[in-house]
Parts: sequence; structure tokens; C-alpha cells
Amino acid sequence: MDQTHEWVERFPGLSRLAPPIKEKLLSQSSIVEVPRGTMIFGPGRSPENMMFLLDGTVRVQQVSDTGHEIVLYRINAGESCVLTTACLLAFEDYSAEGIAETPVRAAAIPRALFDTLVEQSKPFRDFVFAAFSKRITDLFLMIDEVAFQRLDVRTADRLLLLSNGDDVIKTTHQKLSVELGTAREVVSRQLQEFQRRGWIEQARGSVTLLDRTQLEKLAHHNR
Repeated sequence: MDQTHEWVERFPGLSRLAPPIKEKLLSQSSIVEVPRGTMIFGPGRSPENMMFLLDGTVRVQQVSDTGHEIVLYRINAGESCVLTTACLLAFEDYSAEGIAETPVRAAAIPRALFDTLVEQSKPFRDFVFAAFSKRITDLFLMIDEVAFQRLDVRTADRLLLLSNGDDVIKTTHQKLSVELGTAREVVSRQLQEFQRRGWIEQARGSVTLLDRTQLEKLAHHNR
């Protein structure tokens, strides 16, 4: 079976909807594909569709007036975008940008259908707000980390997260500064300290984890 035509089943909250609602979602949705590096949405743009990610990863980040960036969260396959949900519900433009970190495939339902289902279908409304609630909780945790956690702890934790179980991370000091919401120079000093301790090794465009155990001990310092 081609999963494209039955994409609703990829989302547990949607798969439990009544058949007529599922049929509306399937018949009125379109499948979109975008290449890696594409800005899917950005500040000042108005969302016209609700996106349900089928494949790939989207990085949602905030950019300040001075050009500083911070990663707010990532959307992975099987998830929807809480920022799009918020903008659709409030009839607001985007205040952040979404970048395709990988090739992305998503199902898009038009704003009119989203509005109708939120109003008329309690199960769909429950799905939307359950996803919304979880992401808001994640954002509060991120704010707590940025405001109150030590940078060395956050850096170790982020390196482990980005490694995805591998020893080599393809990244730069600038990209890590965006992940951590701090200046590139600050990240560079922290990585140099990790390298001095023998925990990592740096190369152009990559960081190699040499002592995952020590990084994990530091990452769990406040837990």
C-alpha cells in the first residue's frame, strides 16, 4: 500500500478519527516535497495550510532583529508544527522560520478545512491541542535551559543529542551557537575546553566524540 494515500494512519491521533473525517483529510490534502535547506515558512508569512510531516526533519528557529538565532524545536516524521497551529488559530503571521534539515515530505490540509475540523470534530480538536500542549511544555523546558542551566552542561547535552548515536557530528561552531542560543565565540571556547579534556576532537565542519561517558556525566549534571 502506498503510504502517501493513507498518510492519516501515520498519526495515532488522526488514525482514530471517524471514517468521514479521515476521508475529508485524505481527499482535500496534498502531498508536498521540498529539498534540504528550503525555508518552508518565515517571519511575516501567513500559513495557508496545516502541515503533517511524513518524512524528514524541519528545524524551527527564531531570529532576532540583531541577527542572533536560536533553535526552538524540531519537527520529525509523525508530528505537526505547533507554530503553524498557533498562527492558524490566532490568524497571525509566522514569527519564526522553518528550515528543512533533510529532504521533507508532508501532507498539507488547507486552512479552511483545518478551521472546519477544529470547530466540528472534537477528536480532531483533541489531537491538535494535545500536540500543542506537548510542544509548549518542551518550549518551557528549552527556556529553562537557556536561562538557568550552565553552558557546559547544555553543550554536552546538545552534542550527544545531535550525534544520534554516532561519534562524528557534522556541524560548525556557528550552527552549535544557534542550537544553544549563544554567541559563536562562547561555543568555541567551550568546545576548546572539551577538547583540552580529551572528550572531543574538532575538525573543519565536524566534531568527533572521544569520551561519550564523560559528556553524558556532565549532561546529566543537573538531572
